Amino acid sequence: MPIWLEFALAQPITRMKFILGMKKSMTQVFDATGRAFPATVLTAGPVVVTQVKTKATEGYDALQVGFGEQKEQRLSQAVRGHLKASGGNFRHVGEFRVSAEEVAKLKVGDKVDLSTFVEGDVVSVRSESKGKGFQGAVKRYHFKGGSRTHGQKHSEREVGSINGKGRHGSGRVNKGKRMPGRMGGDMVTVKNLKVLQVRPETNELVIHGSLPGRKGVLVSITA
Repeated sequence: MPIWLEFALAQPITRMKFILGMKKSMTQVFDATGRAFPATVLTAGPVVVTQVKTKATEGYDALQVGFGEQKEQRLSQAVRGHLKASGGNFRHVGEFRVSAEEVAKLKVGDKVDLSTFVEGDVVSVRSESKGKGFQGAVKRYHFKGGSRTHGQKHSEREVGSINGKGRHGSGRVNKGKRMPGRMGGDMVTVKNLKVLQVRPETNELVIHGSLPGRKGVLVSITA
């Protein structure tokens, strides 16, 4: 089954440039003066439009695109039927909110590649952060921990009291209390990243800085 993702935000935002990709590696890029910039290399696109959504039909303007190849036998009959018009079996499917003008330019089966991006573009990248398993509150929420004095022996990294006591105590642990638990594996958006290089011949995009997630994680790039 493909991974279906919704990359649109709560409020509709006009996006002129968008593409799906995968995190490949990190490197450094030098400018004309010899200054080095840490950078992340992404394998981005091409993506194929799998569905066009308009306000008249779905209530909002958006483009659904497919990225990556998947074996046909691994897709359900319903998914194969949905992707049939676009002419491909995709591993990932994402949706982007765009303007009505952008929707009118594309139809099902059209390809979107890196030709829309240029060096110097400021983009936002969204991907899933690395999963770190079950962690304590010191690592998860940067708690200070307890003192090593005053009789403590094994309590330096404990959370401490989790419930208000006395007159103001509720007698229970309130919802949203910061406590140990699973850390990572969240969708994270990093904004205002600069495009350092565009390599259309290899479908690679080089972006300034580091991005959340492991190598091979699916990323959404918008500008």
